[in-house]
Amino acid sequence: MPRLIVAIACLAALSVLIVSPARAQTPPGGAAHHDAKGGAPVDREAMKARMQERCKDNPKHCEEMKARIQQMREQCKADPQKCRDETKARREERCKANPKLCEEMKARTQQRQEQCKADPQKCRDEMKARREVHCKANPKQCEEFQARTKQRREHCAAHPEQCRPLNKPAPGDK
Repeated sequence: MPRLIVAIACLAALSVLIVSPARAQTPPGGAAHHDAKGGAPVDREAMKARMQERCKDNPKHCEEMKARIQQMREQCKADPQKCRDETKARREERCKANPKLCEEMKARTQQRQEQCKADPQKCRDEMKARREVHCKANPKQCEEFQARTKQRREHCAAHPEQCRPLNKPAPGDK
């Protein structure tokens, strides 16, 4: 079960990086993410290889885990505010357990935001480069994301009162 939580947290973090360039923490091609327990940098490729090895050894467990993740995604789609609240609560628990790591992450985030304010074009270019690398590795996922983005833009064009302006924090964000 803890692995499931870590996997979901990683997916959530990755989705934030793809969606919000102001929140991006990694340099282009770099991996500056940390594990949920304390602070060791996570090597995504090594993590992926270990997961593939475990799935090869125990495909039934892997399918069960994928089904649970899919179920959680559907629940989050049905009630996104509940998922945001739960994610925030987990983050606060991790910060209580390791306040030093949280302070470092907050400092990096603030530094990144200041850099992006100073040179927004550089941040857009870096984000575009990361997205291109990601899309080459995951074309189907990219197509789905682009379709959702297009659908969201059309919705916001028709109903601007239901959408927040770009680069404005979501309700509950600081």
